[in-house]
Amino acid sequence: MQGSCLCKQVQYEVDALATPILHCSCQSCRKAHAAAFNTGAGVEHDHFRWLDGEDNLSSYESSAGKHRYFCKTCGSQLISIKEDAPLLILRVATLDDDPGVQPEFRIWKSHEVSWLNYSADIPEYDEWHPEQS
Repeated sequence: MQGSCLCKQVQYEVDALATPILHCSCQSCRKAHAAAFNTGAGVEHDHFRWLDGEDNLSSYESSAGKHRYFCKTCGSQLISIKEDAPLLILRVATLDDDPGVQPEFRIWKSHEVSWLNYSADIPEYDEWHPEQS
């Protein structure tokens, strides 16, 4: 699967997702993405490659040891990497190809905005998914 930022200056390739796709409504994700939630999935580091524009990336340490990588030109956030974590987190909405699966659950329900109806037929958790900590 291939993906890119909004301006297409940064492009990447992913061999496979390592976790289910999820929606995260934590305050950090809402602010970083300027959206009610972020849609992400874990990817093994060796299953992810920058194809073009890696020199056009910048990062922001949004919490201790967690770096969010984004395009310097258009601001699209593409991945986040937490120090010592076995997986990076892919911003699934930046994929140019269909991942072939749908989101399976939501996390940080306790941070959800009041103005959005989140009705979907998937499990919900008030904080982190118990098996994804």
